[in-house]
Amino acid sequence: MAARRPEDCHRLFAETFSAGQLDALMALYEPRAQLVPQPGQPPVSGEAARDVLRGFLTLKPSIRIETLSVVKTDDLALLRSKWTLTGTGPDGKPITMANRATEVVRRQPDGTWRFVIDHPFCGDE
Repeated sequence: MAARRPEDCHRLFAETFSAGQLDALMALYEPRAQLVPQPGQPPVSGEAARDVLRGFLTLKPSIRIETLSVVKTDDLALLRSKWTLTGTGPDGKPITMANRATEVVRRQPDGTWRFVIDHPFCGDE
């Protein structure tokens, strides 16, 4: 399961996130990729990014991502999207989150695309 086009990163993220597949989700990111964990917080990478995503997966989430635009040049692409997440909070009550996101993806040597920068909360800043 690999992104053959930049916008495939959104579809694959939604599939693996909604299925709770942390390892498959992390495989969509370059090893040094940066992820903004919450609005106003600095980006994290590596194990810290994994911990952020693991925390979201505890919500038993389902996410829908709509790609709004793709700007591509050579081996980089800038993606804009809007997303809606539904899940179950720690208190057992349903939760819904939504925002706009901006991501940078890079073409890998094998021709697939992976996240380099993931800012899922850019609509809040």
